[in-house]
Amino acid sequence: MRSVETDYLVVGAGAMGMAFTDALIDHADVHVTLVDRRHAPGGHWLDAYPFVQLHQASLFYGVASTVLGSGAVQRDGPEAGLQERACQSEIQAYFDDVLHRRFIGSGRVTFLGESEYHAEGSSHFVTSRVSRDTVQVHVRRRVVDATYLSPTIPATTPPPFNVTDDVHVVAINELATLVETPNNFVIVGSGKTATDGIVWLLAKGVPPDRIVWVRPRDPWMLNRAVVQPDPVVGIGLVADIMEAAASAESLDDLFLRLEAAGVMLRIDRDVIPTMAKTPTLAAWELNLLRTIKNVVRLGHIRHVTRGEIVLDEGSIPLAPGSLVVHCAASGLQYPPLVPIWGPDKIRLQTIRAGFPCFNAALTGYVEATRDDDRERNRLCPPNILPDTTASWARMQVRGTIAARTYGAEPDIATWANSCALNPARIEPAQRNDPAVRAGAARLAKYAEQGLARMSALAPEPFPNINTV
Repeated sequence: MRSVETDYLVVGAGAMGMAFTDALIDHADVHVTLVDRRHAPGGHWLDAYPFVQLHQASLFYGVASTVLGSGAVQRDGPEAGLQERACQSEIQAYFDDVLHRRFIGSGRVTFLGESEYHAEGSSHFVTSRVSRDTVQVHVRRRVVDATYLSPTIPATTPPPFNVTDDVHVVAINELATLVETPNNFVIVGSGKTATDGIVWLLAKGVPPDRIVWVRPRDPWMLNRAVVQPDPVVGIGLVADIMEAAASAESLDDLFLRLEAAGVMLRIDRDVIPTMAKTPTLAAWELNLLRTIKNVVRLGHIRHVTRGEIVLDEGSIPLAPGSLVVHCAASGLQYPPLVPIWGPDKIRLQTIRAGFPCFNAALTGYVEATRDDDRERNRLCPPNILPDTTASWARMQVRGTIAARTYGAEPDIATWANSCALNPARIEPAQRNDPAVRAGAARLAKYAEQGLARMSALAPEPFPNINTV
């Protein structure tokens, strides 16, 4: 059996694995072997539906050394004034360029694509999915699990309900390659994938009355206009959250206050959402989604037959010639919180609230610049991903405390304020801007009250995971 040596074995070449590797080799003289079961970097972007776009600004995504896109503000269209958002093909090309030009071109990264990683005790092996040849990898420093938070998507996840053979069910990916036009579209799912599918259908001229939306939970979504790479906007967003939280009487009241402040959006004003994964949504998309009147709120689908959809709380008829569109993969994953730096490996997780690429890059920087795992875990405690209003509030509290901790380190603060992936980035020349200073003052006024109130409304059920 052939064997190779490397300093770091990074398992997973998705966005987080790429961002970690990029920051690591930028700040440490090391060699990295990057392994992925896919043939190219990019993770789930290789499998996503062809009309998908980032739901955040391109600047917030990718690796720290290389900006995704041009950093341009859109000049026309429904999102004029907002930062550009990359589409699937742009993201795939971007990661491919980073891999070959920056990583492999440096001579310090080896990529093993179409390969599976497995361990046997303390030994590490990578097996090609094409040739079945296995290589033993001797790791001098660390194994890095960049798959710990890997999302699930419809293209690679079967529908979470039973379907009889005579029902036409497709993943959202297949909307772009339909051969026959269905009479109606039944969109199944509550989150970003479902909203993307509906917006795409409406943009293609499908009348709203031909779309049925099975929405088990109503979602809260972030107004895309308040999630922009502008320090005035960024500070204003956090200040709005803290001010709303400071006076909130309940979690629902918190989100209603955030809606009034223009931070949160909901599709139906007569329903209080219970889902809070909070992808961003633009006003024009919200207006389109509100044209869908055939909304089914009877829980999750149990099974679908030729003439009926049976759900947790009842059933509805399935009209002849309907196409059921599976958008119901869970997306975000919720594995147990564990220290990022464990005795066996590094497990990439979020640290501040949201923005996985920045979190992974931060982990790479701290790995390169600190020697003690206890100190690394103190600076970078793992955070949760949101699903409910309570978990969203806990994410804000944990992320704010973590940001204060790592931000108190002068070198990390300097690095973070030079990193385009950082949504809280403030360049030195911007610090004395009157609008920035006013936003910072408002944030300081409400921060402690807001944190305390969110902690009271959503008590922390997790231990303080910050040591090995």
